Amino acid sequence: MAIDNLISVEFSAQELKTIDDAIGAILGVIQSKAVNLTPEERRQYGRIADKNKVLVDKCKLYMEQAPSTVPPTIDKAEFDKDYLARTQLEAPLKKLDRVIEMMTDTKTLLDYDNYTAAVSYYRYVKFLATQNQAGTTSIYKDLSTHYQTRAAATSGTTNTKDEENKA
Repeated sequence: MAIDNLISVEFSAQELKTIDDAIGAILGVIQSKAVNLTPEERRQYGRIADKNKVLVDKCKLYMEQAPSTVPPTIDKAEFDKDYLARTQLEAPLKKLDRVIEMMTDTKTLLDYDNYTAAVSYYRYVKFLATQNQAGTTSIYKDLSTHYQTRAAATSGTTNTKDEENKA
């Protein structure tokens, strides 16, 4: 019986297909319209803060109320097109952020459960190997290589005591 199982989840093949199909549908729509910025471009362009969104909203309102104040360097039709598309992306992005957070949190707990079980298995196999249980020494030796330090790995010795205690 599992002692520290934090989450128990299963996905049916149909559920996984539904997720995959939904992601595929989103990609099918957005792929031809989206851009892929480099890390440098992301830093350069950044994101506008809420305070600056208020500025954009106010400027849009004033441009509509007083068209004569729009400088000739601004293509108002393109501004409106960009504004609409940005607005249209906000709600789906918030939904996707929630989905990503839920999936990431679920995966985090699943990873933790798997790692905790793996460490418990490793410790039990180590115990069985010290008791000369048939077939466990080779398993223990293989698993203990995970805990070798770099220096120990290059010298051919195992230094597992400290690393095992951290696990």
